[in-house]
This record gives sequence, C-alpha cells and structure tokens, in this order.
Amino acid sequence: MSRKNRKSITVAKERSLLTHQNPKSPIAEQFKTIRTNIQFASLDKEMVTIMISSSGPMEGKSTTIANLGVVMAQQGKRVLIVDADLRKPTVHYTFRTMNTRGITNVLTRQAKLKEVTYETEVPNLHVLTSGPIPPNPSELLGSKAMDELIEEAQNYYDIILFDCPPILAVADSQIIANKVQGTVLVVSSETTEKEAAIKAKERLESTSSKLLGVVLNRKKIKEGSYYYYYAQQ
Repeated sequence: MSRKNRKSITVAKERSLLTHQNPKSPIAEQFKTIRTNIQFASLDKEMVTIMISSSGPMEGKSTTIANLGVVMAQQGKRVLIVDADLRKPTVHYTFRTMNTRGITNVLTRQAKLKEVTYETEVPNLHVLTSGPIPPNPSELLGSKAMDELIEEAQNYYDIILFDCPPILAVADSQIIANKVQGTVLVVSSETTEKEAAIKAKERLESTSSKLLGVVLNRKKIKEGSYYYYYAQQ
C-alpha cells in the first residue's frame, strides 16, 4: 500500500471520530444532543442496551455509533461498542484494533467476554469486535449464548451499543432488536429512500424494543459542514 493511500485511510479514520478529535466542534455538539435525547426518551428506565442500524448500507450508522459511544464515555459512563455486523464488520477499522478474536469467539464458547474486549484511546470506551466472520450470523446472534453475553456485559458496562447490519438487507438487526431495550435508526440525507426508511422503521417497531428515534446525517447546511439531527419518537 502506498504512503498516500495509508495517509488517506488514517485521515478518514480520524474524521470518523470527530467527537474525540474535536470535542467542541458543531458535530460533537450534535452528538451530545443525541445523547441527551436518548436519556430523555428513557426516563422511566435507564437504557443500557441500544442497537444502532440503518435501512441500507453506507448511511453512516457505524460512524454514528462510534461518535455516540465517545460522547457517552465523555460523560463518565462505562461504554462498550459491540460489532454485531457479522457480515461486514467495521468497528475494528474505526478504532484501529485487532479483529482476530471477538464476539463470534464468545458466542461459540472459544473465549470469555473480558478476554476479547479492547480498550480504545477514549477513556471509558471499550469495543468488542466481530472476530472471525461465521457462516451462520443469524443463528449466532439469536442464540442463548448471545443472551448470556448481553447479560454478562451489563455487569461491566453502563451502556452497551450494538452496531448492526442494515435492517432491510438481513434479519440480523431484528434479531438483536428483540434482545435490547432500545433502537435508533440512522438515515442519510438525499441518499436514503423514503420508502426504505419507512419500511425499516416499521420493522423496528414490530420488535420488542423501543424505537428511540431517528438520526438524520449528512444534511448540508453550508459548504464543508454537516448537520446531525435526532428526532425523538
């Protein structure tokens, strides 16, 4: 790989964690607003397990969950981001960690949870990467072992965020949605089709978890800036 390409990848990764690189930026403030709205949406019972997904690919869900995890950790919360996208995982790229072992190893009883979680450069923020891509993602995510993993993780963390595959692509996200307390849908301005967003919202509402709201990203206000908006349901 050329030095130019390596530099481009590094810059892209740094930009994806703007809430850490530039915590006082307008985008960081928008993520803090999302964080606050999630807290207000769950006044009766504190949300510990939350799934983030989108209707389709390339809509910004992984960047959203990474930055949301950062601002939650900045509050002093112990946060774990779980890469539950066992088909096209990205969390290890964002946080520059190894992915030789991860959630799939825990679900197949080959490793303990604490053995495969990674610290990040952000204080209080840990990640659980996907590990080896399995031939049966849906079965693993729907297993009793997944229930046990979620229960155990709550002993160590205040908030657990699940990065899941696009809702309309596979059944994985609906499976996870039935195991967590709340869900957040990410849509991309001028990219996400209205019908797709509505269908994804309906699928989330059919699960046992609470749909907390929708994040609209990549909405341009002016040249070179983007707006993130959280709409509470």
